[in-house]
Amino acid sequence: MSLKPEEVIKIFKDTGALLEGHFKLTSGLHSATYFQCAKVLQYPWHAETLCREIAEHFKNTNIETVVSPAVGGIVFGQEIARLLGVRAIFAERVEKQMTLRRGFDISPGERILLAEDVTTTGGSVKEVMSLAQERGAEIAAVTSVVDRSGGQAQFGVPYFSLFQMDVTNYDPENCPMCKAGSQAVKPGSRGLK
Repeated sequence: MSLKPEEVIKIFKDTGALLEGHFKLTSGLHSATYFQCAKVLQYPWHAETLCREIAEHFKNTNIETVVSPAVGGIVFGQEIARLLGVRAIFAERVEKQMTLRRGFDISPGERILLAEDVTTTGGSVKEVMSLAQERGAEIAAVTSVVDRSGGQAQFGVPYFSLFQMDVTNYDPENCPMCKAGSQAVKPGSRGLK
């Protein structure tokens, strides 16, 4: 990999995308650190830099389609697919369930790369995996820009991230920031209408 982890974190810091505070993550966990990838993506050259590394990693794996969970993974998935020269689609949550809409479909045997921006527990990716597997797809691999799971996210297929950061996450009932009276904020996209 030509892009070093410290270069990835520098992009996040330079764009103001690495936030410190008290956050409620999509997983429901709380953390003092939040990766706001949308702040990186406002600069298309940064999206291309990050996604080029991922596309380079998967260039010889016969990926046919990149599938991402909405909303966070859409732009990264699109850019990775562009660089691989393949199709990009996304799944979105409808009534608390990941669904393919907008005329998107997946064919039996189609080789899929699942692309997410940030992985904490891998819950959204696993939901999209199930959706693709129900349609007979072959999940070739999972990728993310940031793995903040501490290496705990497991998908049963190869997993590649550009950057792994050990970030402490807390169950809300055991969150020291909550116990100190701080209110968690939710800067992510879950719950968009």
